[in-house]
Amino acid sequence: MKVVLITGVSSGFGLAIAQRLAKSNYKVYGSVRNDVNPISGINYLRMDVTQPDSVEQAVKKIYEREGRIDVLINNAGCGIAGPIEFTKISEAQHQMDVNFFGVFRVTQAVLPIMRKKGEGLIICISSIGGLIGLPFQGLYSASKFAVEGYCQALRLEVKTHNIRIVLVNPGDFATNFTSNRKIIRNTDSNVIYPKFQKTLSIIKHDEQNGLNSEVLANKIEKIIRKKTPAPGYIVASPLQKVSVYLKKILPEVIFFNLLGRYYNV
Repeated sequence: MKVVLITGVSSGFGLAIAQRLAKSNYKVYGSVRNDVNPISGINYLRMDVTQPDSVEQAVKKIYEREGRIDVLINNAGCGIAGPIEFTKISEAQHQMDVNFFGVFRVTQAVLPIMRKKGEGLIICISSIGGLIGLPFQGLYSASKFAVEGYCQALRLEVKTHNIRIVLVNPGDFATNFTSNRKIIRNTDSNVIYPKFQKTLSIIKHDEQNGLNSEVLANKIEKIIRKKTPAPGYIVASPLQKVSVYLKKILPEVIFFNLLGRYYNV
């Protein structure tokens, strides 16, 4: 029975993944920051990915109980939306602290355990926004771009230890990520950037009408079962998959002109 650590299982992707793997008889440990209604098959751990001591204690507890961690799924994350100009440094730092340094802290704590065992799988939940810079989600995209570069480098560093690094890029999904997203508030932003609210309504519409979290959970389980998973997977609507492909083949000026039209900027 593989031991799996998933960060951020209180809702959304993390909860769906934890439930799916628990039903498939994995030994699932899920991190939460606050009390939740417990679900059978999930072993809950208090962990704040922005606090090094919290991360170290949670990982140590799993190792003491199980003697190994076979799979790490870096899922914990948050989002902010608004004009970059009006985003406070503290807000930007928090975005990076959760989405990028959170991945860094947890991975750094788990790697010695996997290296000692001689194998392991680390799955990092990135985003389409980690492949394409999205208007009025610039800091969110930046945090996910950072995860992309980090994983590409780490993949090369740990391959001799038989540790696999996989990036998963979800598109729009109907989760509470939409309602939990922090909106940058400034009295001048709607005047200087009058298209922000329209763009935000497009973003919200696409997410609320997006895929179900079970789609991603099923994909994660398939990745875990693969002997040699690919470096990355895009889990999104056909249109969003096409957009990633177009970014690769079109001149940048043409692609971002099309993207701007879609988001009304």
